[in-house]
Amino acid sequence: MEGADGAGEPGRRRQFGCASFNQDSTSLALGTRSGYQLFSLTSVEKLDCIHESANTPDVYIVERLFSSSLVVVVSAAMPQRMNIYHFKKGTEICNYSYPSSILSVKLNRQRLVVFLEESIYVHNIKDMKLLKTLLDTPSNPSGLCALSTNQSSSYLAYPGSVTSGDIVVHDTNSLSTVATIPAHDSPLAALAFNASATKLASASEKGTVIRVFSVPEGERLFEFRRGMKRYVSISSLSFSLDAQFLCASSNTETVHIFKLEQLGASAEDEAATWTAYMGKMFSAASSYLPGPVSGMMSQDRAFATVHLLSSGQRNVCTLVTIQRLLRLLVATADGQLFIYNVDPQDGGECQLGAQLTQETHSSPSYAETAALPASGHATATLTGYSEDGGAKQGDVIPEHEFAVGPVCLDDENEFPPVKRQTGVSRRGEQKKSVLRISGRQIIPA
Repeated sequence: MEGADGAGEPGRRRQFGCASFNQDSTSLALGTRSGYQLFSLTSVEKLDCIHESANTPDVYIVERLFSSSLVVVVSAAMPQRMNIYHFKKGTEICNYSYPSSILSVKLNRQRLVVFLEESIYVHNIKDMKLLKTLLDTPSNPSGLCALSTNQSSSYLAYPGSVTSGDIVVHDTNSLSTVATIPAHDSPLAALAFNASATKLASASEKGTVIRVFSVPEGERLFEFRRGMKRYVSISSLSFSLDAQFLCASSNTETVHIFKLEQLGASAEDEAATWTAYMGKMFSAASSYLPGPVSGMMSQDRAFATVHLLSSGQRNVCTLVTIQRLLRLLVATADGQLFIYNVDPQDGGECQLGAQLTQETHSSPSYAETAALPASGHATATLTGYSEDGGAKQGDVIPEHEFAVGPVCLDDENEFPPVKRQTGVSRRGEQKKSVLRISGRQIIPA
């Protein structure tokens, strides 16, 4: 899921640097000035903190792999280095350094992808072998990207131009580009895949129109209008698990939820509401109007909306079923979580169900009760990598971490076998490097 970053506010709440949901929206990760926190999202009554680390300053990227123990962290103190931790054991699995500052990191059960401003590094997540480097990509200072989470498909989407809204879709399994989609006239601002990796949503910097395309064909399936009065900065797009709904948040106080449905002829004939009647009138009239005006009139509007308590703060949103009800979750960069109830039948204005902050959890965190200190060292015997970069010996991440559903690792023998790794040069060449498990940076040979 896409993260929200921003400066924290002084006062009662601690200062936060980023917020992100994991791939299936069952967990929330918050980066802080002193470390990071992980929360479980199984209840609307409280934020259950499952882990807290206070040993990494100024965290601006934190990504968890589904419900596993693996978490990726990047700190502003060392923006060129990515650290991968096994948070339940309180140990670092490995770290990796890159030629310039890391702007975003995305991961699924097959791949881990690191984005720099003008290059992309695709790793095999099981042994962190560098599979491909995409160099001289269009400048992407925000690190905008999306990585699908489907078990069989692993598509990567990123901007293909700095002047227009072209989207490059890259298959990280076959390591080949499968499509370039001319999605918008203006540069891109947001991207998101659905859970099955068959749809890709996009928004441009203008923020007025959101489009949904088929993957990998690139055919336009839906077009939604967020508004016409003003341009906004869309910060987050997210599909519901069944891809029936798509939510979009921005720097305004309104979050929009769109319904992805194609009405057949019979359904249209049966519709007798005033809205449906006016929709038919507009559709008929649009055929006599210029192309831009016709397109504007044929775009669908929001199915449901949410009005936040404030605007201007960067946030990230997601749609998820909690306690058998569809909810919209909005996490802000200052560590607040807003939970809204969504009516999947009638839509309309969503009601605020809960407003949670990190202080509201009452149960002790996993870090307080079970995990070792974050600075702890691995105690298991670590087997080395082969000279070809780890393709023949050992896995960084055990197979258990890729199973569907929650993962619990209690056996010390399951600790990922990492000792030797390949570094990353500016031209994407693999260099022999020594990987220090104690948390030191990779030292090129």
